[in-house]
Amino acid sequence: MQFDEEKTNYYTSYKDMQTQDEQSTEEAKGVKKSGGKKTGKTATKVVAAAVAFGLVASLTFTGTNYVTGWVSAASADDTATATTQDTEDVTNTSIITSDGATTVSYTTATDSSTSVTALDVSDVVEEVMPSIVSITCNVTTSYYGMVSDGTSSGSGIIVAQTSDYLYIVTNNHVVEDANTVTVTFIDGAEVEAEIKGTDSGSDLAILSIDIADVSADTLSQIALATLGDSDEISLGETAIVIGNALGYGQSVTCGVISAVDRSVTVDGVTYENLIQTDAAINPGNSGGALINSNGEVIGINSAKIASSTIEGIGYAIPISAAIPIINELIEREAVDEEDMGYLGIQGVDVTSSVASAYNMPVGVYISRVISNSAADAAGIEQGDILLEFDGKSITTMESLEELMQYYASGTTVDVVVARQSRDGSYEEITYSVTLGDRSTVSR
Repeated sequence: MQFDEEKTNYYTSYKDMQTQDEQSTEEAKGVKKSGGKKTGKTATKVVAAAVAFGLVASLTFTGTNYVTGWVSAASADDTATATTQDTEDVTNTSIITSDGATTVSYTTATDSSTSVTALDVSDVVEEVMPSIVSITCNVTTSYYGMVSDGTSSGSGIIVAQTSDYLYIVTNNHVVEDANTVTVTFIDGAEVEAEIKGTDSGSDLAILSIDIADVSADTLSQIALATLGDSDEISLGETAIVIGNALGYGQSVTCGVISAVDRSVTVDGVTYENLIQTDAAINPGNSGGALINSNGEVIGINSAKIASSTIEGIGYAIPISAAIPIINELIEREAVDEEDMGYLGIQGVDVTSSVASAYNMPVGVYISRVISNSAADAAGIEQGDILLEFDGKSITTMESLEELMQYYASGTTVDVVVARQSRDGSYEEITYSVTLGDRSTVSR
């Protein structure tokens, strides 16, 4: 049969290569390169092995593998080893991928086996772990009039240090209802942190810790995270998640970058330009790091945006988009409550679903303008939709209230609203508003 003839020819070619290899053994024996690999025999063996592997693959494709003793493909879940009984003396040869992450290595003849080593990220994790913290919050919740105290957990990343403070980024939803926040460092030391600033629209928050509250021993063991460039990531590249999963302490999961520029709506708020990964992001991982194979943080994980009904899809906030917000939250200072500026509106959130249903812009629908307030004096009207405050996008009343704590009365800012025209379309109008004092406003 034709197949039998092809099989015989392949087998004859393979035996010819073995004969040629045996003839070159004495010439190649003991000769080494500076890298420690033998030339001659070893090099010839590797070439022979590669060609033979191709021959066997060809036979397998035809229908039946008649040549035994070569590596078969391991399944995706088989992360240990794939073995062979090849008796050829292939010595300490390894093939490393371009990113240095995955190694395929051939052991010596004493083992009579070939090992395929799975992705090993232990060195990367060891380098990054000192910059990751666990977060525990004491929270008070109210349910149908019943008030109860409890705890919640999350993760954080040490992103900055001054002579006075350590700064840690986490998710806003991790700390938004917290009465107290405790940070646990890599050595197990626990220190109470302050919420320096929050941004609910991006789901980011900054914690500050007084350096004086951290022991010298702990300071010697922690590190600042290396922030990468999430704009440069590629689909399929390694993605490593580190965080306080389920509140049990730091753990590691690994996968790949599945997609970029994802938009996800949660509780009426749409999060844009997210990184999607199949590395597991569980409750408690929120605020932790999504890192690449170089040990650089490329995203801030958010379990809030994940779904318990879907497996293998998690999301992270791109670090390149987060950095400007992180810097702003670190740098700006909240004003005293009695000095806080006042805009003078009441509003209702226009979520993406509402906006789509009623052909409205996403923002805050102004249901009332308080008489004699800053908004009233500027010309803002009931029915307008608030879009921006001082150049920052406003999607909820909560995000507006967060911003107001950083503005003193008398401060002048630009406020952008959308006003509906007679034909039903919306026109954007920018007002210059001088924030007032709450005590002077008519109720």
